[in-house]
Amino acid sequence: MGRRNKNKIFKNLEVVDTGQKGKAIAKTEDGQVVFVDHAVPGDIIDAQSYKKRKRYYQARPINYIKKSPFRTTPKCEHFGTCGGCKWQHMSYDKQLEFKQKSVVDNLLKIGHLDLPEITPIKASEDTYFYRNKMEFSFSNNRWLTLEEIKSGVDYSDKNALGFHIPGMWDKILDLDNCYLQQEPSNAIRNAIKDFSVKNDLSFFDVRHQKGLLRTLMIRTTSIGEIMVMIQFYEDDKTKRELLLDFIKTSFPEITSLQYVINQKANDTIYDQDVICYHGKDFITEKMDALEFRIDAKSFYQTNSKQAYELYKIARDYAELNENDIVYDLYTGTGTIAQFVAKQVKKVIGVEAVPEAIEKAKFNAEHNKIANCTFTVGDMKKVFTTQFVEKHGQPDVIITDPPRDGMHKDVIQVLLKLKAKRIVYVSCNSATQARDLDLLKGAYDITKVRPVDMFPQTHHVENVVSLELKADA
Repeated sequence: MGRRNKNKIFKNLEVVDTGQKGKAIAKTEDGQVVFVDHAVPGDIIDAQSYKKRKRYYQARPINYIKKSPFRTTPKCEHFGTCGGCKWQHMSYDKQLEFKQKSVVDNLLKIGHLDLPEITPIKASEDTYFYRNKMEFSFSNNRWLTLEEIKSGVDYSDKNALGFHIPGMWDKILDLDNCYLQQEPSNAIRNAIKDFSVKNDLSFFDVRHQKGLLRTLMIRTTSIGEIMVMIQFYEDDKTKRELLLDFIKTSFPEITSLQYVINQKANDTIYDQDVICYHGKDFITEKMDALEFRIDAKSFYQTNSKQAYELYKIARDYAELNENDIVYDLYTGTGTIAQFVAKQVKKVIGVEAVPEAIEKAKFNAEHNKIANCTFTVGDMKKVFTTQFVEKHGQPDVIITDPPRDGMHKDVIQVLLKLKAKRIVYVSCNSATQARDLDLLKGAYDITKVRPVDMFPQTHHVENVVSLELKADA
């Protein structure tokens, strides 16, 4: 019975909305929800389910009865296989519409909030080639297409350099061209792969934990600086330097060439030593007369141009004056703190990652900003009434937490502090709505504006301004 339900055929389904993880939503005549891959609202389709849950099905289209007027032709040849740009087949105007709708739906349905008129979503000027950081994986187990499998050809060369296939940790999609990062990103990646194959440099075998080449990271900045970092698994100096010298010679525009030897079970480099092979051990990004040094481990918003727009909105919503004390919670490397510093008395940034705070302090000194103080520690433990006694009562609080949102203990401190204004920046409007629900007894929401940081995907940032109620 389970198999029959799993492979159910749905006829004449109308796709009406978008939902979790960017999937399209259709409903059957009896109200059954069906999440459909690679469909666009406005499509009328026949679909076959491949997974059944208690409250919904997941399905793939098998016939398009009528195609949505909002459909576009994806630029990328890997669309539908790569899990990166799931909305390339939808017009950008419609992407914006559904992103804004998702934010409003979450605020209303999860937070049960009284909302002001929503400011239209801030569109991204660049809808392709907007990312400043890309990470690719080497693999000796390339993903084979259905056509390749059916051909009966024995593909002995299965080396790949690209992205993980969604849901398949040991399969890598070999990329020819990617539309997310400006050149020379594709040129660098393809040259590295071709050189490695020709020189018999082994690609990583994740199942057996062996092979020379593990990952490739490329970072760029708006002023033309480029960082390339290769993560090696095997420690073979001769082969390592053979590849690094090739990269250095072939792409003299690279300003930072680095590597890591990582023999752990996972690819994370935050506990690894990064070695600079050529050039500087950092690249520099500029924003609003500020300079930020970015090293291989730094967090920096991956859409530099749109990050500037996001920060401007947050700064405007904060309505700052020269006597304000501002707390910047989850400050990261202190970009927002420094962005607002010149307009206020002082800024106190708090962050859990020690390396991020070190970079925040360095960048503030480099930018000759003397009124920023940075503290490291677990937010729910550091952000206490004693912390406030030491640093002063905040007039404005800016908070930009990770996807999980703020811990309930942090929210309780916010309610006790009663700052006149809170600006909440979020990459997850669902957890943002949950947190705002806890704050709504003391604060009114006065402004809301989504910001599109990631075109061609369902991801969206949201900025909310809260004003302390007169009777709070």
